[in-house]
Amino acid sequence: MVLMRMPAEWEPHEATWLGWPHERTDWPGKFAPVRWVYAEIVRNLVPREKVRILVQDKAHREKARRTLSQAGVGDGAVEFHTCPTNRGWLRDSGPIFVRNEAGEAVIANSKFNAWAKYGDYRKDNRVPDYVSRRLGIPQVKTGLVLEGGAIDVNGRGALLTTGECLLSPVQARNPGLSRQDVEAVLARYLGASHVLWLNRGIAGDDTHGHIDDIARFVNANTVVAAIEDDPSDDNYQPLRENLGRLRRMKDQDGRPLRVLKLPMPVPVSFGNQRLPASYANFYIANGAVLVPVFNDPNDRVALNTLSRALPGREAIPIYCRDLVLGLGAIHCLTQQQPRTIAPGRCAAPARR
Repeated sequence: MVLMRMPAEWEPHEATWLGWPHERTDWPGKFAPVRWVYAEIVRNLVPREKVRILVQDKAHREKARRTLSQAGVGDGAVEFHTCPTNRGWLRDSGPIFVRNEAGEAVIANSKFNAWAKYGDYRKDNRVPDYVSRRLGIPQVKTGLVLEGGAIDVNGRGALLTTGECLLSPVQARNPGLSRQDVEAVLARYLGASHVLWLNRGIAGDDTHGHIDDIARFVNANTVVAAIEDDPSDDNYQPLRENLGRLRRMKDQDGRPLRVLKLPMPVPVSFGNQRLPASYANFYIANGAVLVPVFNDPNDRVALNTLSRALPGREAIPIYCRDLVLGLGAIHCLTQQQPRTIAPGRCAAPARR
């Protein structure tokens, strides 16, 4: 069996994948400003790596081009791919890129069922097949229902996730599979020989416990963990419990994890709906970390924490109060394509 390894997010990227927004019901009343958030993300990525954007059709591509041009992104600075999606949260529906023993790119294609909550996901579920064909990258089917936002890896064998997401009977992704069954798939296809289980996610998260809102690796032995200081807040107890677990955990080599606290913003709501606003939903790109901010006093604390935790990378704030109405932020939108030892396997397709 060819061994697979999912690189850590801070390892060099070939490209970042995004799906240009089109599903207006994800941002009721705020769809118009959301495209400018996407444009700001792209504007900060294109000097550092390729950006590959999925669009619905020619008309959708032209709308994206006009917006990006107005935001200062030059024509031809991104690659557009026509691949219809239901929503386009590519962290969850897009391909998870791994490497085989030869350093070649492989797509670990897991099933996507819209977080075991929504019925419209069949187009999203076909995205990894499309990327595999377009880039000529082989794929393996894991057989597991798994979203990229449910996992975070250090590239050395350790993987963070939550029992609420992968083991709970609520929004059950893989009913009938045990913890040992799930761990076996993660080891075989992602190289995750050491799974670190946290408990619950944050309030407002419709994914039922994604890890990328609560705890993230920033190097092979260091995790930043979201923490809420207000005892009356719904996130106080779950995040304290997760922090306690992390402080007792060890990495794949048996060393205690180094744990850094990352504050939470003041609760963000729209109407009566609590939104999953978290600084942990950052994205590590080549030479930068894109950090969601919310016009909150803790914005600066989060930026400073991540800047120190990721030396050599510019910490770039991206305003996300409008974006998070869609129940996700920067990490949820993006999917990294790692640079490979055999780059010919990732040759860019002709633009169209």
